[in-house]
Amino acid sequence: MKNIKSDFLLDNTITFLNHGSFGACPKPVFDDYQQWQRKLEFEPVQFIIKQSDVFLAASKTALATYLNCDKNDFVYTVNPSTAFNLVIKNLLLKSGDEVLTTNQEYGAMDRTWRYYCKKANAVYKQQAISLPLVSKEQLIDEFFKGVTSKTKVVFISHLTSPTALLFPVKEICEIAKQKGLMTIVDGAHIPGQIALNLEQIQADIYVGACHKWLLTPKGCSFLYVKKEFQHLLDPLVISWGYESENPGHSQFLDYNEYQGTRDISAFLTVPKALEYLTSNNWNERSKNCRLLIQENYPILCDLLQTKPICTVSDEFLGQMCSIPIQPKNPIRLKEKLFNDFKIEIPITNFLNNYYLRVSIQAYNSQEDIDTLAGAIQQLKQQGEFNWK
Repeated sequence: MKNIKSDFLLDNTITFLNHGSFGACPKPVFDDYQQWQRKLEFEPVQFIIKQSDVFLAASKTALATYLNCDKNDFVYTVNPSTAFNLVIKNLLLKSGDEVLTTNQEYGAMDRTWRYYCKKANAVYKQQAISLPLVSKEQLIDEFFKGVTSKTKVVFISHLTSPTALLFPVKEICEIAKQKGLMTIVDGAHIPGQIALNLEQIQADIYVGACHKWLLTPKGCSFLYVKKEFQHLLDPLVISWGYESENPGHSQFLDYNEYQGTRDISAFLTVPKALEYLTSNNWNERSKNCRLLIQENYPILCDLLQTKPICTVSDEFLGQMCSIPIQPKNPIRLKEKLFNDFKIEIPITNFLNNYYLRVSIQAYNSQEDIDTLAGAIQQLKQQGEFNWK
């Protein structure tokens, strides 16, 4: 396969090992994005009139095929945080209600849940998942020990942000459904990285980002909602979709797609992004990325005198891994890696433990990982940090 690093707009002087945070968009998709923006500015009235009936419909049809869901069961949002705020605000939690989650969720989501639970006097219950993770059964057993008679909602990441672990959401949704619990899944890191079939997962609500691993420009995510829950979701912004003069077949879509003047160009790039993935044999490239992670995760851990936080396999790892570290100053470490070695890589904080999170996208290579290993070795020799 050809090297596609030149397809991306990333600074080629930087070793970029942080695709997971905000993604990176290839030039053909970014060009498509700018063409949509120019089309909007060329004739704004006609563009906005047609944006839902023509342009948005085509984009949603393409994404629905990719996700294996009905195009009428999701709406685009600018980011997962917007989607989750829309959902959580509308749950109308009552005093004493419990939301069961894990202790490994994304920080912004923890804050959102705590905010709304505090207003409702409900409980956001973060069930501890022990590490290392060695089996699905271990995780499922530990998680569902948190269920009580007051549990109303299960909220869980499909792939965790701080620890970069794949969770068995299909099995968790099945068990939760048997218990009569609503299931909400944070799949921000999944589309484009892990095969996703919403029909099989059967989550009641699933949120994913397209601007991460699916390679669209920033500001493109989706909120999928099963039909039986769509009537619950009033929009965050009341606009023309409410009491519409031309109502469509779905109040859910009317309320949440007609939101006044906004640039939806990022949403419209999804077909081009999917075309780019297909034309570049992305399944094989993604597989190679996962192999690089699995081969190098134990090596990097050995270099840092630590151990992987899960069984090293496809069961728990995608194109990311988190390496436990104990730096004296995590902020300084991140700055030195960038300023001294030109390596862009995040350091995540999980329960006051720190992790160096490595993302491998198709533009990365073994050379990039070797650059990171070399930087770590130099920092160890300098005695700058308390590596263990």
